[in-house]
Amino acid sequence: MPPQYVKAYVKRNKNDAADAEAICEAVKRPSMRFVTVKTAEQQSALLMHRGRELLVRQRTMLANALRGHLAEFGLIAAQGLHKVAGLIAIVRDVEDERVPDMARQVLRLIAEQIAELDTRIAAIEAQIMAWHKSNPMSQRLATIPGIGPIIATAITATVAEPGEFHGGREFAAWLGLVPRQNSTGGKTSLGGISKRGDSYLRRLLVNGAHAVLLRSKAGKTDPWLIALRGRRPRLVVAVALANKTARIAWAIMRKQESYRFAAAAA
Repeated sequence: MPPQYVKAYVKRNKNDAADAEAICEAVKRPSMRFVTVKTAEQQSALLMHRGRELLVRQRTMLANALRGHLAEFGLIAAQGLHKVAGLIAIVRDVEDERVPDMARQVLRLIAEQIAELDTRIAAIEAQIMAWHKSNPMSQRLATIPGIGPIIATAITATVAEPGEFHGGREFAAWLGLVPRQNSTGGKTSLGGISKRGDSYLRRLLVNGAHAVLLRSKAGKTDPWLIALRGRRPRLVVAVALANKTARIAWAIMRKQESYRFAAAAA
């Protein structure tokens, strides 16, 4: 059971006896939701994603540190990880007099750490790709526009049983991709997305939606997207597309089928 659902049944102070009593009370509720236990293979796949996310975060920290330190010497680079390569080339160039030798020694260590993290991230991504090619469900999910091997393997490893959700909307709500409600007195009030559930999957789906809007031909020819972009801001459109992608992913997992482009166009 999710701990946030059991917490409501803890009467007073938190201790082992109160927790056990709350669990016994919560498990009797007919509307209680239960979490399906993941297999060892799914947990291993999630571990690869967690390790990759940690290394990417460390690489971003080092890249920002390198950019900030070199900015003190008047060396400015545009935002983006691919722009850091020019700064690393400056640090490694001994003949470049714009960087003092004493500072270059420290900056070179940071550059080496970035290069080492690039190698480790590539190795983990190779493992994720190998698991993706051996998993039929992950390959089916990768046929959806906006979902690649990284997102497909993350969904496959996270969702142990798609039948737990009554529909695609419930799956999207579980990911926090639906409006947050604050309704009372019969008056419906909807705000921004709830941002509940798995933040990692939600971020991946939104990033995939941005990629579809920027680069995919399907994003430029879909009548639904064209109409939505005409009346909504770009970020709102990306979240709406991520919501739609999550619903399609649930349907594919539930029906064990691949994405059909013809049906989507119709």
